[in-house]
Amino acid sequence: MNEWIDELSDLTAAGEPVVVVTVAGIRGSAPREVGARMIVTATETFGTIGGGQLEYQCTRLACEMLGADAAPVLRKFPLGSSMGQCCGGVVDVLFESMASDLVGWLRDLRALHGQREPAVVCTNLSVPQGKCVITAAGQFHVDDAGATTAVIAAARERLAERRSAERIGDWFYELVVGSDFNIAVFGAGHVGSAVVQSLSALDCNIRWVDNRRNIFRNTPPNVRTIESDEPALEVAAMPPASCYLVMTHSHALDFEICNRILRRADVAYCGLIGSLSKRRRFEKRYRSQGMEPHTLERLVCPIGVAGITGKKPAEIAVAAAADVLRAHEKVRGSSNIEYADNVRPIRRSKKKQ
Repeated sequence: MNEWIDELSDLTAAGEPVVVVTVAGIRGSAPREVGARMIVTATETFGTIGGGQLEYQCTRLACEMLGADAAPVLRKFPLGSSMGQCCGGVVDVLFESMASDLVGWLRDLRALHGQREPAVVCTNLSVPQGKCVITAAGQFHVDDAGATTAVIAAARERLAERRSAERIGDWFYELVVGSDFNIAVFGAGHVGSAVVQSLSALDCNIRWVDNRRNIFRNTPPNVRTIESDEPALEVAAMPPASCYLVMTHSHALDFEICNRILRRADVAYCGLIGSLSKRRRFEKRYRSQGMEPHTLERLVCPIGVAGITGKKPAEIAVAAAADVLRAHEKVRGSSNIEYADNVRPIRRSKKKQ
């Protein structure tokens, strides 16, 4: 997730010395992927690079660098021999000290990310604060970072191919792009609220839809709430390969929403809260309307992973979130569908009488 952009921007703008600790390379097994990061200040940390001895040692080293104005430091950590961690791989960790006010590259990156424009952050490992930001059509702070035309071209190649973070020689490239994990949750009751809370901890975009007024409370930053008199119409607003969870206060509304979802050909997951008897009733009505058997097979009801039978909202939420995550991973591994970023938050007005 890209919350680090806002967190780092706020800290540096306030003049707080920080050290950004980033996984820059791995060989063998490791607790986190390349690009995972944490921000270390004098009093706390934000994010994680995997915990355990690796994170403990990196936090200690980062604290020793606070306030320094030096070039980035790249350190190698063998997890098995020096850390006693059973992963057994080797992790390259990048330490970057930031002691000044909000720097230009970070200000521009924050603006671009707010506009949902994909970018690549390029770090020159041999220059203090040697960072530039490259987009498909623009480039920012390339002179400050000492970026050559070859570096800019390499960044745009990674941007076009959506390649993950990687280090090549003295340069570290990081793709910053909105999540391709899009979820629509219909219903803001007890279960819907618990589901959204569980899902919002993932790197995803959530559209939370209900037709009741003033029902949404304390929504996470990656959740867009929509009050709509006709929730079923919101199905058409979702990008291809989205996941849907339907759990409104009305069976009739559930039926109409699922009907619109199932008739899309690009759905990654369609989950409906309810029992097997509810599923059978819905299937019977859909068949009478001419829905094909293979389309009906895409309806998941009851929702949740096998083996979790609890009916408390939190239990349902955990099971449903796991099932949605599994469906999304399956689509990412097998589909060539291009994903779109989620749309801005909106509020539907009442229909004119």
